[in-house]
Amino acid sequence: MRRLMFVVFFLLTGSLFAQNPPELKYHSVPDFLKLPPNLYLGEVSGVAVNSKGHVFVYTRGNSTGPAYAAIASQLLEFGPDGKYIREIGHNLYAWSFAHAVRVDKEDNIWVTDKGSDMVIKFNPEGRVAMVFGRKQEASDESTEPLKHPKPPLPPVDGMFRQVTDVTWDSAGNAYISDGYINSRVAKVDKNGRWLKSFGEPGDQAGQLATPHSIAADAQGNLYVANRGNGRVEVFDSDGKYLRQIKISTPFDYANAMPAIGNKPGPDVKGTMAPGSPWAVCITPGPNQVLFVADAFPGRLYKLSLDGKVLGVFGESGKMLGQFGWIHEIACPSENEVFVGELLNWRVQKLTTEPVR
Repeated sequence: MRRLMFVVFFLLTGSLFAQNPPELKYHSVPDFLKLPPNLYLGEVSGVAVNSKGHVFVYTRGNSTGPAYAAIASQLLEFGPDGKYIREIGHNLYAWSFAHAVRVDKEDNIWVTDKGSDMVIKFNPEGRVAMVFGRKQEASDESTEPLKHPKPPLPPVDGMFRQVTDVTWDSAGNAYISDGYINSRVAKVDKNGRWLKSFGEPGDQAGQLATPHSIAADAQGNLYVANRGNGRVEVFDSDGKYLRQIKISTPFDYANAMPAIGNKPGPDVKGTMAPGSPWAVCITPGPNQVLFVADAFPGRLYKLSLDGKVLGVFGESGKMLGQFGWIHEIACPSENEVFVGELLNWRVQKLTTEPVR
C-alpha cells in the first residue's frame, strides 16, 4: 500500500512539475549595442551570433520609399562587446522587408527577405556567395503584393512566397521555411541544388500554417515554429514527420498584458495563443536545449528537445527585460540568449542563471 501511495505521489508531483516549470532568473545587459550617430534600428526582425561572438542584426531600419511598400531591410554587424563594426549589403538588390538572419558553422551569414522572396548567403567577408529565389521585376506591370488565394496556388521549385527562415544539418544541406503562403520547408544541398520540399498548408499533424522560424538539432531533426497552428512541428532531415511540441504552461491571465493591441481571449488559438511559437533556437551541443518565444503573454521558454519545459522567463512590456514581440532568437549557449524585438526596435542580450 505504501509503495502504491508513493507511486501515485510521484506521478502527481511529476505532472505538476511538468505543468509548472520554474521561473528562470535572468538579466538584460543595459545598452548592449553601441550605435554610431545617425544610425537607428527599426523593427529588429533578426539577430544571429557567429563563432567569434559577433552579433548580426537584421532590421527594418533604413527605410526608403512610401509608407506602403517601402524598402525596409538593413544588415548590421557588431562586435562581442556590442561595438558597431559595419553594414553588410548596403543597397543590395534583394533588400525589401527583413525577416531573419542566421550564421552557419562556417560563419557564412544568411538572410531571408520576406518582401523580395529571396534568401541570400554572404561569406564571412560580407560578399554575396549564393542567392535563392527571385524577386518580382520592377518593370513588370503585374508586380504587386502577393495574393493569398484559398486554396493557395501550387508552390514552384526554387521560388518562395514570403520566405521566413533557414537552418542547416551537419552535411551542409539548408532547410528554408517558406513561409506565409506556401507553408512548406525547402531542402537544398551545400552547392545550392534544390532537392525537395515538404509540408503543406493545413492544421493536421505535420501540416503547416505560417512556418515562421526553423532550427535543427545535432541529429539533423528540424524544429519548425508552426505559428498559425500554435505548436512546434518536428521532422527528420528527409521531411518525415516525427512529432509535435505544444507549450501549455500556466500564467496569470488576469494581470498579463499584450505588447500591443487588444488582449487575446483566454481561448484564443493560433498566432496570439500563449505558447504559440514565433521564434525557435537550439543551442550548440553536447547538451542541446530549445528556446521558444511567444507574443502573448510575451515569454521565453527553455525546453528539452523532447518538449519538456525546463523554465520560463519574461513578459510583455517596454522596459529592460520585458519583450515586445520577439521575432528571432540567437542562443550561443543555454545561459546566454539574444532576442530581436519588433515593437521595441532593439536587441537584448540576456543571461540566465542555472536552475538549482
